[in-house]
Amino acid sequence: MRTAGFIALAFAAGLLLPGCDDKLAFEESAPLDNARWSADRAVQFEFDMEDTVVLHNLYVTIRNGEEYPYSNLYLFVELEFPNGKSATDTLDCPLADAAGNWNGSGLGDIYDHRILYRPRIQFPISGHYRVSIRQAMREEELPGIYDVGFRVARAY
Repeated sequence: MRTAGFIALAFAAGLLLPGCDDKLAFEESAPLDNARWSADRAVQFEFDMEDTVVLHNLYVTIRNGEEYPYSNLYLFVELEFPNGKSATDTLDCPLADAAGNWNGSGLGDIYDHRILYRPRIQFPISGHYRVSIRQAMREEELPGIYDVGFRVARAY
């Protein structure tokens, strides 16, 4: 009898789990070749946004290894709107604290960071958006950056 109850509970939980992250509107990441980010390589993402009422948080996600030589990462982030207009920002991503300990979550020597780019924004128009992210560290090639990503989630 207990096994049947456990199976029913597990099945019900499985049905509920897909709805747990209903605040996520978009998330994608792109790997960088050989964990090196060239200054001339822009990482680009595209997504459709129909909701112009609900507030959203925009995030940049970074996966780095211990071989990354700095405690932070500067980025140029360009957000292009469906009407062709765009906004470009410089984003400072703190990847380690003053003592050199990596922030974020990690497994082994790889660390995942979710950096808030724009909090609680309301998309002004519905349609197709593009995001372009470039490293702004004034180095031709940055070692130790494995992935760059972008995330859009409802703000509660």
